[in-house]
Amino acid sequence: MPPRSNLMTIPTSTTETKAIDMQATHRPATERPEGSATPATGPAGLPETDADRASLSILQVLEPSGGGSGRHFLDLCHGLSRRGHRVEAVFSPLRAEESFVRELKSLGLPAIHKVEMTRSPGRADIASWKKLNRIISRGGFDIVHGHSSKAGALARLRLPGRHVPRIYTPHAFRTMDPTLGSSGRKLFGSVETFLGRFLTDHLICVSEDEYRHAVALGIPENRMSVIVNGVSQPVKDMAMTVRASFGITPETFVFGFVGRLSHQKAPERLIEAFRHAAAKLPEAHLIMIGFGEQDAPVRAAIAASGLQSRIHLTSAFSGPQAIPAFDCLVMPSRYEAMSYVMLEAAAAGRPIISTAVGGATTAVEEGATGIIVPNDGDSTKLASAMITLAEPAKYQAFRAAADHARARFALDVMIDKTEAVYKMLGTRR
Repeated sequence: MPPRSNLMTIPTSTTETKAIDMQATHRPATERPEGSATPATGPAGLPETDADRASLSILQVLEPSGGGSGRHFLDLCHGLSRRGHRVEAVFSPLRAEESFVRELKSLGLPAIHKVEMTRSPGRADIASWKKLNRIISRGGFDIVHGHSSKAGALARLRLPGRHVPRIYTPHAFRTMDPTLGSSGRKLFGSVETFLGRFLTDHLICVSEDEYRHAVALGIPENRMSVIVNGVSQPVKDMAMTVRASFGITPETFVFGFVGRLSHQKAPERLIEAFRHAAAKLPEAHLIMIGFGEQDAPVRAAIAASGLQSRIHLTSAFSGPQAIPAFDCLVMPSRYEAMSYVMLEAAAAGRPIISTAVGGATTAVEEGATGIIVPNDGDSTKLASAMITLAEPAKYQAFRAAADHARARFALDVMIDKTEAVYKMLGTRR
């Protein structure tokens, strides 16, 4: 399938579609001078309508609060609220990270709702769905936006009555996991296909890879768009602070990892790859930022590697704080849709080594800003890429290219495009 253009289509009826040029929707507030005589414009540069100017009442719904989906959720809530929209949030306290809850509360939203949602399907989903639908029915919302599989499913199941457009962002379909068995792939795929075809007003993919996967699932193309996650620059450069906390000097080459210690993120692959590369890179260090269900196995793997003095695992720093301390980000994941960590590294001008997962080709220009290796579980290929990229002359070229490309991703672009989807759907009601 050829890459999609920036033209996004949103159905306005069963036989008609409206199209908006997603590049045209990017008009940061800083480019709208007060007192300008230029007529206001809405999506696609057309004259601004009442629908464009009107604020919306939006409900954002999320189950897992960690990682990229949590970051995306917070950025949307904050960005849309700052633009004058009424934004309420629903999250599950069962897997909520303290930092996520703290930041969510700091946004000053008019309401934050807790709905217990379990990760795996089960009878508890019935109670979760009932509570969520009470919130939706009483809230008078114009848009309901569900994130990730569980919250996305519960937010789209609806009772007859007033139609509220439902939007879904998968943040990596479960069926994108290459290790998922055939029965699981069939089950999860059939659920996503049914919900996508019959209960979804619009599906936002965060990478071209995720879009192609959605098409393969049978989800109608005219109900989908690709909006790449945007990132903001950290307020303070903590590179020296992070390095000093591990006794690492400024001139030492540092590989970095940021992510949940989980099966998906495959941290054990990186430890094994670093073990293979360590002999040829005797001064290099590896900083791993994260925690999760595989914390104990990861710590055991570090101990077994014999490189405890050169592999540093911590959750004391966030990704944006730690990435400037890296010379190179390494992403050993089994599957992704569009990793925020890769975008944060790209925005910081850092070369990236990644397995061939969703979003890798979006964040990495192969051979220029980084290296993409086969996603086949062979850690020696990761090790080879690490050795290649760390060679001084080659690294300088990679770093220069990465620094040149760093402005490609901006948070305002993501907010602009998402807001445009909401407003176009609002005109259908």
